[in-house]
Amino acid sequence: MDAITLLKNDHKTVEKLFKQFEKTKETEPKARRKLVDQMIEELSVHATIEEQVFYPAVREDVPDTEDIVLEGLEEHHIVKWTLSELKDMDPEHERFEPKVTVLIESVRHHVEEEEGEMFPEVRKALGRKRLGQIGDSMEQAKKIAPTKPRPKAPDTPPGNVPV
Repeated sequence: MDAITLLKNDHKTVEKLFKQFEKTKETEPKARRKLVDQMIEELSVHATIEEQVFYPAVREDVPDTEDIVLEGLEEHHIVKWTLSELKDMDPEHERFEPKVTVLIESVRHHVEEEEGEMFPEVRKALGRKRLGQIGDSMEQAKKIAPTKPRPKAPDTPPGNVPV
């Protein structure tokens, strides 16, 4: 699968979780906790494969995207801290819902920039074959990517690759 298609599929998966969360009520703490746990897992894996495989390839092959890649890394940083705070937070805590709302807004903004600005430029510059190679590498990275947020872990090579 090509890299951009893989990332867009991940975006769709988390958007479904966001919409489900937005339909729940404060009187459903178990459902909310379960959805947030799924968000944590999906977003942790997604951030890892972008940071380990996609962003480094894009920075090397498409120099014009440097600014948006660096902004993406900063957005990941904020999201990972938010995920780490949500990981053990009681779903009935008064700040649980506001924290999830900020997470959702941050991720939606990030997705909008990637899909609206970065992906079209990357697709044009790299072509199908190269995007397929990057996608294959990302699928391999997904198999070993951490499912918990690691906000203190390096987000650029070589320190971001699991040993």
